[in-house]
Amino acid sequence: MATYGRRSLRDRFDLASTPHIAHPPRTHHRDFYVATDGSFRRATGEAGLGVVIETADGARVARRALSTAAPDNNVAEYRALRLGLDVLAAHAPSSARVGVLLDHDQLASNVNLATLTRDHPDWEALSELTVPPASRSYWRAIHTRLDSFGELRAAVLDGGENPAHPLANTPERYDHVNREPIRPASGPSVAVPPPSRADRHAAGHADD
Repeated sequence: MATYGRRSLRDRFDLASTPHIAHPPRTHHRDFYVATDGSFRRATGEAGLGVVIETADGARVARRALSTAAPDNNVAEYRALRLGLDVLAAHAPSSARVGVLLDHDQLASNVNLATLTRDHPDWEALSELTVPPASRSYWRAIHTRLDSFGELRAAVLDGGENPAHPLANTPERYDHVNREPIRPASGPSVAVPPPSRADRHAAGHADD
């Protein structure tokens, strides 16, 4: 169960600024939520990766806080997302519908463009994918990993609201989370989730 008084990833996802290409109401019905963040210290070249994964009802599945090296902040962000998706894919069913929370606008847009064009090959993208050169190998791994899930959408939130931020910013302080047992991620919930903010705006309209 979710910890009393702690805002769940689902709540954050429903309230987050979501790129316009991911707005259909049904995209807010997720089975799992993944928040990731990457940090980078230019002076030392040190980086941190943070991951938090929860179920739809707010139960924590896993957390990760890793120290690494990276050439820039973009690489740290892409590596953090790759880590989060890898951890979830190893413990969730392939039919899982996933909500991703990021504080990196371009990465979120890339994820949504990639998933939309995968699901609808004839869909004409409104913008082009923009991937920093140093992050391209990590993006290819992320792009491949997207096929591990039934459906996935990304939403953007402020860095201060990202629960993965503290884990990425001071991974040495949170090293203990890497030893936490991963709670089994059950299959998609059969319960109908309560309406999200998007559904309230779309009242009276059927899901896509």
